[in-house]
Amino acid sequence: MNNRKVKLHRGGGVFDYSKWRDLKVGDVVRVEKDEFFPADLILLASNYDDAICYVETMNLDGETNLKLKQALEATSKLHEDSNFQNFRAVIKCEDPNANLYTFVGSMELEDQQYPLAPQQLLLRDSKLRNTDFVYGVVIFTGHDTKVMQNATDPPSKRSKIEKRMDKIIYCLFFVLILISFIGSIFFGIATNDDLENGRMKRWYLRPDDTEIYYDPNEPVAAAILHFFTALMLYGYLIPISLYVSIEIVKVLQSVFINQDVHMYYEETDKPAHARTSNLNEELGQVDTILSDKTGTLTCNSMEFIKCSIAGVAYGQRVTEVERALSGRHESHPGQVLEKISESKSSIKGFNFMDERVMNGNWIKEPNANVIQNFLQLLAVCHTAIPEVDEETGKVSYEAESPDEAAFVIAARELGFEFYERTHTTISLHELDPISGQKINRSYKLLNILEFTSARKRMSVIVRDAEGKLLLLSKGADSVMFERIAKNGRDFEEKTKQHISEYADSGLRTLILAYRELNEEEYNKFSKEFTEAKNLVSEDQEQIVEGIVQNIEKDLILLGATAVEDKLQDGVPECIDKLAQAGIKLWVLTGDKMETAINIGFACSLLRQGMKQIIISSDTPETKSLEKMEDKSAAEAAIKSSVLRQLREAKALLSTSDENYEALALIIDGKSLTYALEDDVKDLFLELAIGCASVICCRSSPKQKALVTRLVKMRTGSTTLAIGDGANDVGMLQEADIGIGISGVEGMQAVMSSDIAIAQFRFLERLLLVHGHWCYRRISSMICYFFYKNIAFGFTLFFFEIYASFSGQAAYNDWFMSLYNVFFTSLPVIALGVFDQDVSSKLCLKFPLLYQEGVQNILFSWKRIIGWALNGVVTSAIVFFFCIRSMEYQAFRKGGEVMGLEVLGATMYTCVVWVVNCQMALSISYFTYIQHIFIWGSILFWYIFLLAYGAIDPSFSTTAYKVFIEALAPAPFFWIITLLILIASLLPYFIYASIQMRFFPMYHQMIQWMRNDRQTSDPEYCNVVRQRSIRHTTVGFTARLEASKRFEASRRVEAFNPFEASKRSQGKSEDR
Repeated sequence: MNNRKVKLHRGGGVFDYSKWRDLKVGDVVRVEKDEFFPADLILLASNYDDAICYVETMNLDGETNLKLKQALEATSKLHEDSNFQNFRAVIKCEDPNANLYTFVGSMELEDQQYPLAPQQLLLRDSKLRNTDFVYGVVIFTGHDTKVMQNATDPPSKRSKIEKRMDKIIYCLFFVLILISFIGSIFFGIATNDDLENGRMKRWYLRPDDTEIYYDPNEPVAAAILHFFTALMLYGYLIPISLYVSIEIVKVLQSVFINQDVHMYYEETDKPAHARTSNLNEELGQVDTILSDKTGTLTCNSMEFIKCSIAGVAYGQRVTEVERALSGRHESHPGQVLEKISESKSSIKGFNFMDERVMNGNWIKEPNANVIQNFLQLLAVCHTAIPEVDEETGKVSYEAESPDEAAFVIAARELGFEFYERTHTTISLHELDPISGQKINRSYKLLNILEFTSARKRMSVIVRDAEGKLLLLSKGADSVMFERIAKNGRDFEEKTKQHISEYADSGLRTLILAYRELNEEEYNKFSKEFTEAKNLVSEDQEQIVEGIVQNIEKDLILLGATAVEDKLQDGVPECIDKLAQAGIKLWVLTGDKMETAINIGFACSLLRQGMKQIIISSDTPETKSLEKMEDKSAAEAAIKSSVLRQLREAKALLSTSDENYEALALIIDGKSLTYALEDDVKDLFLELAIGCASVICCRSSPKQKALVTRLVKMRTGSTTLAIGDGANDVGMLQEADIGIGISGVEGMQAVMSSDIAIAQFRFLERLLLVHGHWCYRRISSMICYFFYKNIAFGFTLFFFEIYASFSGQAAYNDWFMSLYNVFFTSLPVIALGVFDQDVSSKLCLKFPLLYQEGVQNILFSWKRIIGWALNGVVTSAIVFFFCIRSMEYQAFRKGGEVMGLEVLGATMYTCVVWVVNCQMALSISYFTYIQHIFIWGSILFWYIFLLAYGAIDPSFSTTAYKVFIEALAPAPFFWIITLLILIASLLPYFIYASIQMRFFPMYHQMIQWMRNDRQTSDPEYCNVVRQRSIRHTTVGFTARLEASKRFEASRRVEAFNPFEASKRSQGKSEDR
């Protein structure tokens, strides 16, 4: 990257290319269109007369919307290279820091001081867009740039199966050392007794004429040397190739995930993308999902749908939440919300319908002047950039957020079209209420008081065509109502009522207000504001904010806007399936509590009758505590209040457990701050785990990460975080698995994720199908790998016992070297890539199957030890059958008995047959590739033995013509291979048959149904589902069941009035 080139001012107005790494602070550079900025720059000028430029910051904050930057007016005329021939200026600014959104500095030019703000800052890794060129001066380079200050090392994530596999390797290594140590002790004892009164016990080792290896006079040294020999000999117990095989399998599994057409989103042309293959099997073990709301559960495609102007509510469209809320009251006649029959608007961002204000009809309304001011504010108070299509003349907008774009579009559709922005003016096509015609009107833009998360509002100061100074402001109700003047509250009560209704409908609201300024007041503000902007100090932001607050007061209320962030397609269905699979879903959002609760109802995380535990700091008690002068005492008191609420909720949880009632925990950001403290977080987690749904509102990015860490560390279960924005990055990196939604908020979440998908609904298939398959495949693959290595390694150990621990290997060196490479590796890789216990359709039909992974049934210690014992039994059967049947038996027609080479080749043949046929028995889903690999591996062993045996004996040693001359002609070889194969597989076959018949696992029950063609039989399917491991408490299935129970209880009460009165009496006593 640092070898990229950019044009650098060499002096005398001459620019030449230089590498990024050679740039220094103070250099002036020229950046061309679609180039990245090489360092942090202060914008000096651009090809536009008003010195603006458009910047894409997707690599920094994930935002795809273009940002407008503008140079100081003092440098805006530097349009040519030659203009820099005598250019001199001094910049003073803050020290390097990681904050992307603030900048404090000043420029001294020709003895004048000019304030510098984030509006003039161009950050490294941003891209210049829609601008031919810009000139900028370097202020930070290399590691001092803000993007590098924000850089952190990505977390290293490993699956729980891999961690357990490491423990198994340690166990096998311990077994290796143990049997080597035992063997060396026995060998030392035997070596010490080899020569007794001149007689040799193991005469074939020639202890009377030997080196130190078998010297009876140095048995300790011989034992130590034997220990190291045994370590190398039994080293085949350690499956070194397992790690390579697993990596191959995981990469191929990732390819299947990437290629799954069912997770391809055609609208944006984005398939699923597994950015790492380390966590495939972890997808099958997720216990808790922590999800963002905006852009993840919802579309983050804002639509202007309702508004309140002058205390009158406008907008007749029905929101998704209103439809869901109507479903909650279906059992009560007359309360069902009627749906609007009109078709949805085709204009993106505008789903408003009300004839009273559309098509210019607003001029007939009683408060037409207020409506006019309202729409003018929408069209002027923003930072959007208009783009006019030269062919069609249509205006589109690039805005910093989807809701801001929705406001400008709404103003356009209602008669106030914003079409041009310059450095100092905003131009509109306005509908004149007197003439009824469109007129052009320009507003002189004096100041933009930008939106921040702390201010929760933005304002602009403009001068209209009549010369009036106007302050136009929009912001959150929590900060706007307190700035309304006493004479500007005419519609306050009705507006608050409408805001409450909009929040209940799941809409996001903003308050709109304005005031007129007099010249003296504005001049004073402008002077103080400019001076404060020129300050270079740590408290500059606070000083600026104080000055801004003095002007943003005594406002006149106009009304409120309501935009809808709709649920993505398939979200309720996906959540229902995940709930049936036993997966818990927590929602962590920065939205208001009312909005989050209603989105919870819309996606069936909440339902009618579910008790809501609300822990909020927005109470009169808390507000009175916040006004205390002693802040530390106030914080202690608020913490005590939160702790008390948590304890009361915990007591309620115990009661609900006895009555099998579902609870929902809803907590706001301020309360969450105290709930996450060390002495409180265990109580909070215990309460949250006991609830069916958890919704954390007004959560900061840091709080999202802390909640994720708490769940991951304290529960020990697998957590999955899913989000789409830069504010979700911490949560994604903290979770065991991070899923990035490639939505409209850019690619920051995707770049920090482990797997990227385009829609939340694809999570259903990713977990229930691919997650389950990958978990099962990897688990089975590892168990089988240990089985085959133990089966092979223990034949060596048994032969060592038989050979008095002499260190003689039973097999040819090449046989041992190629065991895990050619003769047993490909079938296990095919198992890891292709095996399926049930089809994807059945995985989705029976989501409870997913619990096999959550409970780690297929990779439990019991199952691992079972496979290890199977390997020991197999090795014992192979070795002792071969030894006992061949030791004294004439092997060939000539009466020859077997030798070491014949015994080794026969045992090896039996091992190859047994482990490959064991694989065939373990596979649930055969493909032609698996057939080729399994039977091909066995066939390749014979071909190898034939070819290797034909090579010169100096190379082939004990394998020289052993097959063609000794094994193949002997019927005994073929018979014993068959008998040992049957005897070795019989224990597994018996165990598997008993287990399948009397103790079937969940996937085996589904296999029985599939084989008996009963997967469509509702009664039989219901019987299988009755084995549910966890009662489903959320999702529309749970809602339907709760509704049925409610109706049933009403019928019981209708038939038995005495029981009903008794129950109601009990409830009143509980209260």
